[in-house]
Amino acid sequence: MFFAYIGFDSISTHAEEAKNPQRDVPIGILVSLTLCTLLYIAVAAVVTGMMPYTDIDIKAPIAVAFRQRAALTHSPVLGWATAIISAGGLAGMTSVLLVLFLSQARIFMAMARDGLLPGVFGTVHPRFRTPHIATMVTGVVICLVAALTPIYKLEEMVNVGTLMAFVIVCAAVLILRIQRPNVHRPFRCPIIWLVAPLGMLVNVTLMLFLPLDTWLRLVIWLLIGFVIYFGYSRRHSHLVRHLLHEIQAPRDESADAG
Repeated sequence: MFFAYIGFDSISTHAEEAKNPQRDVPIGILVSLTLCTLLYIAVAAVVTGMMPYTDIDIKAPIAVAFRQRAALTHSPVLGWATAIISAGGLAGMTSVLLVLFLSQARIFMAMARDGLLPGVFGTVHPRFRTPHIATMVTGVVICLVAALTPIYKLEEMVNVGTLMAFVIVCAAVLILRIQRPNVHRPFRCPIIWLVAPLGMLVNVTLMLFLPLDTWLRLVIWLLIGFVIYFGYSRRHSHLVRHLLHEIQAPRDESADAG
């Protein structure tokens, strides 16, 4: 369920591939989120109607519920439904992972284009028009981590990392509204003074349920990110250079006038 929900933010990483991103991206995120939420509620209602919620198998709740019901009723239809549900669950998780994999390469490309990563990550293949180097690097790292790390630890790291990212995004949007209220905003968030604090509160609350070692790994990853940023990104950032140029220009004009 968590994997499915973190897929919605992946839509925003592909905004450049939309014909009208200011209209299409918000519609895609909100409509998909609404439909999936309703479907999750409906599925939860069906499963809890089939068996007590205390007896639900958390590893494969829907498939186990249908399998047990098929054994009780000796229904071949429910037996076939169990196999279809299991295959659908596997296909759903695989598709989400592939989308996240694709999104990560796009994020590296955008960061490289802004000067936050070496330019090689922004290299686009001349024929396929995709960030092939960023994709290959991401794939190798994913393979190594998946092969050498326990799956439950990966789940916790994905959870805490995504929740922290949402907290940072909510805080960043709120800070920008305060520091730069008049900047052009092609994407807008209504009632930001309510949405952003609630977003931070909800995500931090969910993070508190994760174990201490997961928090320690989060701190380590954040420190690694700070090292990369202050060691490379801050000095090569196109935005920082642009701001420095804006600051220096009035000084040069004042010096010339003097």
